[in-house]
Amino acid sequence: MTHEIEVRVYYEDTDLAGIVYYANYLKYIERGRSELLRTIGIDQGRLREEAGIVFAVRHLVADYRRPARFDDLLRVVTQNLKFSRSRLTMHQSILRKRELLFSADCVLVCLHQSGQAARIPQQLYCVFEAAGSE
Repeated sequence: MTHEIEVRVYYEDTDLAGIVYYANYLKYIERGRSELLRTIGIDQGRLREEAGIVFAVRHLVADYRRPARFDDLLRVVTQNLKFSRSRLTMHQSILRKRELLFSADCVLVCLHQSGQAARIPQQLYCVFEAAGSE
């Protein structure tokens, strides 16, 4: 499954050099992941309230290729590559038109609110299967 959102770069996103501060790329891809989950019917707030679990980043590898600048319109592309009972693996890219600016591979896990690892609930596993993930 592939999902896309657009993000505008605001002045507050930039550093003294006028380019997007590196940590903000992580915020943009977080939005992309959240919107992909929302699109396939997963309400993360409800998941926390009803099942007592949340998604957390376990591992992330990022590649910063080109700078984004104030007022750029960026496209955040999120691909759910694979999933198991314990983790989701996603590939994400940030593009300005067709130019690749940033990419990341991200592994998500479920955690109980106490911070202990949790299995992905069967109900969510079925949602991922239905959404066409590998």
